[in-house]
Amino acid sequence: MPRYAAFFSSINVGGNRVTMADLRWAFEREGFEQVETVVASGNVLFEFEERPTAGLEDLFAHMMAERFENRSFVAVRSRDEVAAAIAGNPFAADGAENLVHTQFLARQPSAAQFADLCDAYAGRGPERLALGDRALYVDYVNGAGDTRLTGPFIERRLGCPGTARNQRSLARILAKMDED
Repeated sequence: MPRYAAFFSSINVGGNRVTMADLRWAFEREGFEQVETVVASGNVLFEFEERPTAGLEDLFAHMMAERFENRSFVAVRSRDEVAAAIAGNPFAADGAENLVHTQFLARQPSAAQFADLCDAYAGRGPERLALGDRALYVDYVNGAGDTRLTGPFIERRLGCPGTARNQRSLARILAKMDED
């Protein structure tokens, strides 16, 4: 059965408290198998019949709202999509693994939207940006904590929400997805 990762935004930050045990229980109650959480920040691995990930994203967003009164964005990617996101990040070769991020997006932004983001951010900081497949790659050269390139700034320019994970976390998640 295919293995997937669900990446929730804003879990256990800003008052959106959901225990990983409760999140696992909710997934299991919906019929998902081999449910496992990775780190307490909203990364859930699971197995389910093969299907488009967009439908799973809608299901999990509804589940979060109904069960936890939490309006969290969720990006779902298959094992192969996670591997492709890691391999496709152009900053992984020369950036620090804790500073190089993949922001999984709700949909594919247009080239014009990406150009708008780059133009709007020009001169504001040293971050490097590249567009991927339903993903934005960011090298937070000096760290993500003090950047002006925030999630809301990105969302306004690209017209869609996203949730980011650094290369170190993604490598750990992919390794867990590959375990038997």
